[in-house]
Amino acid sequence: MPSDLLFYWLFIQLLVACGENQRLRKIIHCDCDCFYASVETRDNPALRGRPLAVGGDAARRGVIATCNYEARAFGVHSAMATATALRRCPDLVIVAPNMDKYREVALQIRSIFAQFSEIIEPLSLDEAYLDVSGSTAFQGSATRIAQAIRQQVSSELGITISAGVAPNKFLAKVASDWNKPDGLTVITPAQVDDFVLSLPVSKIHGVGKVMAARMAALDIYTCADLRQRSMDELQRHFGKFGQQLYDYARGIDQRDVKTHRQRKSLSVENTYAEDIEGVELALAALPALLDELKRRLNKHNGETFTGVFVKLKASDFRQTTIERRCDGFLELDLFETLLKEAWLRMESSLRLVGVGVRFGNKQSGAVAERRAEYQLDLFDPGI
Repeated sequence: MPSDLLFYWLFIQLLVACGENQRLRKIIHCDCDCFYASVETRDNPALRGRPLAVGGDAARRGVIATCNYEARAFGVHSAMATATALRRCPDLVIVAPNMDKYREVALQIRSIFAQFSEIIEPLSLDEAYLDVSGSTAFQGSATRIAQAIRQQVSSELGITISAGVAPNKFLAKVASDWNKPDGLTVITPAQVDDFVLSLPVSKIHGVGKVMAARMAALDIYTCADLRQRSMDELQRHFGKFGQQLYDYARGIDQRDVKTHRQRKSLSVENTYAEDIEGVELALAALPALLDELKRRLNKHNGETFTGVFVKLKASDFRQTTIERRCDGFLELDLFETLLKEAWLRMESSLRLVGVGVRFGNKQSGAVAERRAEYQLDLFDPGI
């Protein structure tokens, strides 16, 4: 290669390397360990070492919001019916949730986060991403920042945090769950490829039991197996999520840590102590739910919504959601129409009725039906 061409080639490689270094990010994912239960144990030391859950009353069809590791040893987990949890663990201590207290502790935790980074993306009360790429604390060491955060939260607030440090959000979240509870896992850029190759697909956020079973049917068990499939094939089997799977299997995630998250929906739902029998009784529940939805919307300063929905859950836990495009009006007639359509799908006694609105861009078409996630408002008055 002529010397001038060699110089040019080396110059280009240097530019590429500089660009890669500029894109190198340091992301920390912090996740409190059994947050609600940890706060309750902190405030009542007599609960230490005992199986503990925070949730609703079994007599009122309550569900478990969270539980400690002693309870998990009996197979108790979040979103489980309290009655089922008590059958699995008769000595389980049930504590009613105190959301005001949990929010106060969450704000204290975020104030500690803010000492190390201004780029914080809260995911819930007990979980957040931090981008510390530009932080000067501890000479810019993300590992030492994560250690400092965990130590400060423990000493000042009396609860533990597990943390993951990695070059992107996907890997940081996987890492925070790698060594729970009270653990810290670091994935350096040089370790990414080896770590991802052996990563079970079940560890990918968004891959639940159903999708993991679909993958197993295709002989996909690890990210190494995913790498053997083309993007077209993954999209054919898993839709839009296929592209993410293709990238995740290579340790790639270009998502930024966002300091502001747009609310996508707002809903009100009620779980009833006794099953609702018949569509007329379900319809009778709508006015009170709709009034509460309007009250909560007012707290959002009249934020414009573009769709409404009704959610039903049968006594056997089957669930359906039907929604319609709607430009800013909450009419009882519309919700009644949606409920009747949803009822035809179930034709069963109901344990839950919910109503809600969607925010965001308007969708084309008169009907947008979506598969609802299992997301129960654990702290509605009806539980």
